[in-house]
Amino acid sequence: MAKVSIKPIGDRVLVQHLEEKEQVRGGIIIPDSAKEKPQEAKVIALGTGKKDDAGNAVAFEVKVGDMVLLSPYGGSEVKVDGQKYKLVREDDILGVIV
Repeated sequence: MAKVSIKPIGDRVLVQHLEEKEQVRGGIIIPDSAKEKPQEAKVIALGTGKKDDAGNAVAFEVKVGDMVLLSPYGGSEVKVDGQKYKLVREDDILGVIV
């Protein structure tokens, strides 16, 4: 995997959506604009972390390489070197796929 030139800050996590295979059912192809947003992604990079009320660092519950489920409408999409990524807050991650 190529090194990504984005370093998230705070409690943000950089993820890359897993490519969904195009499915044709009954001969009908669904256009990209009508498809549901993918919720599975791979963690690419972690931010600097958040701090609690006392100023102590709070550890991330995910790590680089984890496969996660995301909230479908959270985060911001970014494009770097032709690759699409998404910056999400750790709170937008619903769970880790095991």
